[in-house]
Amino acid sequence: MHALPTTLCYLNGAYTPLNEAKISVLDRGFIFGDGIYDVVPVYARKLFRLDAHLARLERSLASLRIVNPHTREEWIERCRKLIASQPAEDQMIYIQVSRGVAVRDHVMTTDVTPTVFIMATPMKPVSQVQLADGVRCISANDFRWERADIKSTSLLGNVLARQMSADVGATETILFRNGLLTEASSSNVWVVRDGTVYGAPKSAHVLEGIRYDLLAELCAVEGIAFVLRPIAEAEVRTADELMLSSASKEVLPVTQLDGKPIGSGEPGPVFQRLHAAYQRAKAEQSV
Repeated sequence: MHALPTTLCYLNGAYTPLNEAKISVLDRGFIFGDGIYDVVPVYARKLFRLDAHLARLERSLASLRIVNPHTREEWIERCRKLIASQPAEDQMIYIQVSRGVAVRDHVMTTDVTPTVFIMATPMKPVSQVQLADGVRCISANDFRWERADIKSTSLLGNVLARQMSADVGATETILFRNGLLTEASSSNVWVVRDGTVYGAPKSAHVLEGIRYDLLAELCAVEGIAFVLRPIAEAEVRTADELMLSSASKEVLPVTQLDGKPIGSGEPGPVFQRLHAAYQRAKAEQSV
């Protein structure tokens, strides 16, 4: 049995050691996965792209008809207290809000207080080997539900997809629906062809990763064309470059898909430029 961390977390108005935090077994997040979450990177103890994360949190809450329990200032106050309690300079802030505690019923219960949980964990940076060599991925049919745009705690489909790649020692599972790219199990996917970065359009099948807007900004700064449009599976497999993005991966090159090389089989020049630009943005856009 793994020992649980003793670091501080926030739960429903109180700061408590993580290994002592408890919720009711009738919490709808536990019973139904009736809640949302978000993950905010922290660099040098500063929250990165916080307003974009809070805006996505608000959209997800609205989709579930849950009223945002805190103001921007309250979220910042709680997050900063947890950041200060951790020894690591670079961290990940995990925020989860469920509908709250109620007698089990599929109907959305009203007049309950949302359960709010926040924890800070040390960031696990991408290895230099992965940046230098790229990573291997596999592909699968996108069998998840139809509302992947909601950052819901109901993640069983994503868990099953990620386990498929973990079982074969790969980094991610890239998903296709009806012959078109959606995303990966816990990352957005980017295709480079003829110097242009292509991404799947925002839709109910794609979580709008915070790096959607960030990569668009970085491409603009670097003079790289950036286009969102439907991407056929064949375009992914024959891409010049393929990249993943997420809060923890930042921008990561994919050099092999289903055992076959992508492009030259090495991280490409567009990735190199975007990775460098991302590192500059980390220092310039934190609060």
